[in-house]
Amino acid sequence: MTKPIIIAHRGASGLRPEHTLAAYQLAIDQGADFIEPDLVLTKDGHLICRHENEIGGTTDVSSRAEFADRKKTLVIDGERYEGWFTEDFTLAEIKSLRCKERLPQLRPGNMAYDGQFDVPTFEEVLDLAQQQSAQLGRTIGVYPETKHPTWFEGLNLSFDAPLLSLVRRYGLDAADAPIFIQSFEVTNLKRLRTQTKAPLVQLMAKDGGPFDLHKSGITYASMATAAGLKEIAAYANGVGPEKVLILPRDTSNRNLAPTSFVGDAHRAGLVVHPWTFRAENYFLPEDYRKGQSSDPTYLAHHGDLFAEVQAFMAAGVDGVFSDFPGIAFDARAAR
Repeated sequence: MTKPIIIAHRGASGLRPEHTLAAYQLAIDQGADFIEPDLVLTKDGHLICRHENEIGGTTDVSSRAEFADRKKTLVIDGERYEGWFTEDFTLAEIKSLRCKERLPQLRPGNMAYDGQFDVPTFEEVLDLAQQQSAQLGRTIGVYPETKHPTWFEGLNLSFDAPLLSLVRRYGLDAADAPIFIQSFEVTNLKRLRTQTKAPLVQLMAKDGGPFDLHKSGITYASMATAAGLKEIAAYANGVGPEKVLILPRDTSNRNLAPTSFVGDAHRAGLVVHPWTFRAENYFLPEDYRKGQSSDPTYLAHHGDLFAEVQAFMAAGVDGVFSDFPGIAFDARAAR
């Protein structure tokens, strides 16, 4: 059996502001096998790395007087967002912004890096992975996610052409290439399947369902069944489930016994890469939390992420998405 892969979630985002070249570089330094850029589009059709197309929470755009009039409220995939959106900016304008920490209450240490880094393009991340692979003599893969594809298609901005152009240019259009293209939606993955040999991954959460299929009533819960996973295998190579679909939690936030998810996915021929492994108590089940809950900073304290990663690897997963790839690397090495 091959060892589980370590996927740096938005880079080493527990230690540097997410989706910055510094976060990706630190992840590589800590042994990550793959770096994960979330992709959104600019007004002029460039792929950039942000968790959302709303960038008020991850850049200094709110302090930039020249962009004040671009603040707006939008309903995207059924959710209301207020702020500044990448589709209203050219790449040149995006490049004038500086990144900041998205979770300052939980990661105050990362705020020391606010204002130091610009927003990278997907091409810059591919360059970094290629350059570091050559320098280190080991392959650094990329794990891009297309964010809100239906929304962007409604604006006549599609991921397909710019994404596939770069995939081909960097020699990643092959079944064994060091890339996984992931999405919470289904239609775009099925369409990509007809255009690329690159591995595809269907993301799924414990609640809700793919926005592009919401009128059909398809839910992630139905997709996570043995029958649903077999259907996914017709167009994808793997699944990225929310952690609790594998190790659910009780009402006291304690882990329960593993579900049949990993076995069902493997029987369907799918690899399993759950998300997201984070060190802060806020994200951990009670089993792995550390410190006194009466402490005002308790939720920002680091618990035993090492043990949590090991529990999932023992459950048979093929990889983990982590904000702390160094801890995940150590947990794998100690097995």
